[in-house]
Amino acid sequence: MKIDQLPTGARFQWKGRNYTKVGPMTAAADSGGVDFIPKHATLQPIPGEAWAAAAEQEPAPPLDAARVKAAFEAYHGTALRHADDAGRLELERARARFLAEIG
Repeated sequence: MKIDQLPTGARFQWKGRNYTKVGPMTAAADSGGVDFIPKHATLQPIPGEAWAAAAEQEPAPPLDAARVKAAFEAYHGTALRHADDAGRLELERARARFLAEIG
């Protein structure tokens, strides 16, 4: 779990110390003081904390590719109707790049 995924007040462990999140990137150590928690830091749940149970749950199932493509095509159709000729050309290029990226 990362610091920006936790609500203020959530308790966690980092580098062997217990903390409580007090700001967007800061946490108060149980032993005293406030530390900056880097966004890339991987935080561990404290057993029994509310967010710890959520972190241990199964991850969400992967997105269904057909549904993603259908939603994108619906969005793309709407965008094309609102674009001028130059915009339509750029939208078609962007669509091709998007579809190539997702396979």
